[in-house]
Formats: sequence, structure tokens, C-alpha cells
Amino acid sequence: MADGKGESPGLKATLIIGNIFIMLCGITLFAETVWVVTDGYKVYPLTAVSGKDDIFAGAWIAIFTGFAFFCTSVYGIISVARESRSMLMLYLVLMLIIYIFESASCITSFTNRDYMVGNSNLIKKQMLQYYTDASNPGQLVTSTWNRIMLGQQCCGADSPLDWVTYNSTFSVINSNGNTFPLNCCARQTNYLVANLNACNAGDMNYINANGCFPYIQFALDRYTWGVSWFGFAILMFTLPVMLLAMVFYVRL
Repeated sequence: MADGKGESPGLKATLIIGNIFIMLCGITLFAETVWVVTDGYKVYPLTAVSGKDDIFAGAWIAIFTGFAFFCTSVYGIISVARESRSMLMLYLVLMLIIYIFESASCITSFTNRDYMVGNSNLIKKQMLQYYTDASNPGQLVTSTWNRIMLGQQCCGADSPLDWVTYNSTFSVINSNGNTFPLNCCARQTNYLVANLNACNAGDMNYINANGCFPYIQFALDRYTWGVSWFGFAILMFTLPVMLLAMVFYVRL
């Protein structure tokens, strides 16, 4: 077999540049998915209580693949620079394994996102079932909803009427008390309740009119973008680099 070393300087340079880009994308994916698993929007309990927390499972996979893309692309640059067939073969095998894992991460996160926020029914059902429930999941969901309703000045999933239209654990526990949770009450700029008596009486003028589902949807969409769409973009760039590496391997 003829020695092809040095015969494809353009291909060699393209592979090095391509792997540099994969290296940068890999470390970015790693950092971005670390942000996802730390749950900056604090909505994980709403996914965990349903057993559908695959967005976060996909993020854990992407942490591994992001760092693996970084390390393997560095190894790929060295392999191409040395024009070593054995090193290049190992690079291709490792990159293929990482590619498969990252594909699984993208698919898992994206399909789970559709299940969670395709419509508000699942989130609403969880809220009605677990809010003020004494169980451990109930305490986590209650804390999450209290934080969201207070911080976003919203009430219920779709609207405050969720609390009066449907049966809920909250309505059973407060059958002789408040119609709406305290954090549904409209607040002044200093976060003090504007009119507690009117809110307790169900006066809609003193209750936050917007539902909280858009915020939850926004949070899970941001997580999905970070895990699935950015990961998918990396895969689309990695594929031609791998194909060029195969061509370079054959020519060596």
C-alpha cells in the first residue's frame, strides 16, 4: 500500500479545525447541562412526582457526552497531526460511542418535554393532588408551587379558577377556610398581601389573575433547548467530521 502521508494537507487541516470546534462545543454542552441539573428554575419536583424526569436524566447523560466530546476531540487532533492509523481508529470508535449516547440524551429529553408541557393537564392534576398534601412528594410540590406563585405572581396552573373548578387536596383541608392559597393573593411592591380579607373571601380583584403554567413551560423549554437542541446541533456537525476522519483513515 502506498504511503499517503502528507498527501491531504487540506483534509488534515479541516479535521483539526473541525475537532477544535467539537472540543469547544463539547465543553459548552458540559457547562450548559450542569446548569440544567442544578435546576435554576426549581421545577424538578414537578417532574419527579410524575416519574417523568427524563429531561434531567438526559442532562446527566449530556454532562458525560459533553466532557467526552471535549477529551476525544483533543485526542482526534493528536491522531490527525501524527497521522496514526491506530490512534485514528480508536478516535472513530470512541466518537461513535459518544455519538450514540448523545443521540439518546437528545431523544430522551425532547420526548419527555412534550409529555410534561404538551398541555397543562398533567401539571394541573399534580397541583390539585399534591398541594398541601402531608406526604414527602406533597411537601416538595407545595414548596415549589408556593415559590412559583409568589415569585411569578400567578395562581393555579391555568388560572385561579383551577382551585374552585376542580376538587383538590387543598380544598378538602381548607373546606371551612380559604378558597385560594395565600400565595395566590395579590401583593404590593413590598410583597405584603394587598388585602388579606378580600383574598380569603375570594375577591378576584385581590387575587393574581394569571396561571403559572406558562412559567413552568418556559423553564422546561429552556432545559430542553440546552439538552436536546444544542446537543442535536453538535451531532449534526460531528457527523461530517467523523466521515472526513474515515476518509483520512483510508488514505493513510
